[in-house]
Amino acid sequence: MIDDFGLYPREEPFDPFSVMLFKALQVVAFLFFLAVLAIAPDSKDGKIDSKAEFIITMDWPDNHPDDLDLFVQDPAGNIAWYRHREAGFLVLDRDDRGGANDFIVVNGKKIPSPIREEIVTVRGVVPGEYTVNVSHFQATTREPVAATIKVQKLNPTAQVIYDDVVTVNHTGDEKTAVRFVIDAEGKVVDVNNRQKSLMETFRNVHQNGADLDPKTGYRRRL
Repeated sequence: MIDDFGLYPREEPFDPFSVMLFKALQVVAFLFFLAVLAIAPDSKDGKIDSKAEFIITMDWPDNHPDDLDLFVQDPAGNIAWYRHREAGFLVLDRDDRGGANDFIVVNGKKIPSPIREEIVTVRGVVPGEYTVNVSHFQATTREPVAATIKVQKLNPTAQVIYDDVVTVNHTGDEKTAVRFVIDAEGKVVDVNNRQKSLMETFRNVHQNGADLDPKTGYRRRL
């Protein structure tokens, strides 16, 4: 017969111990998999693991040459803006100067960035009212610019509390996009857009708070 010449592999002799050992290893592997699933944290929709409590963004059209600025004031009177990027728990993470000096460096070469966006994060809970303003710092086109302002509460889940468009018309134009109030637990209890000038705070310190430093936006130590 052909098999006598060894052209087909012979079947290995049946070993009950090896079969039982293999099955036992399969059971152990399956139990380990179940244990990993049991101890893994639950995945929840919208869950954000972030050090920030709120994120505030301002976007205007890509490649737009005009320079817009985001100003945010906290309940203690601290103001985050381009001259003072950290004030209290407020941090200006991105300052965009429009077409003036907006570029990224790739392989040692400057490449213009088309994105127009400023970002402020609120990294702690201070109860009270926050004010978010848009300032038209430089209107090179002399045309109105529509900026989209979004305020998101990040913890414990992502929640948009404001998302709308604010139009500024000329150099020096300033508008309040939104004012929102949070309680001691960080819950938003009021949202409105009553106008309030933060630039005027810097121009006239005595009328808007004598202990506020107009150059930095910080409250002076008494």
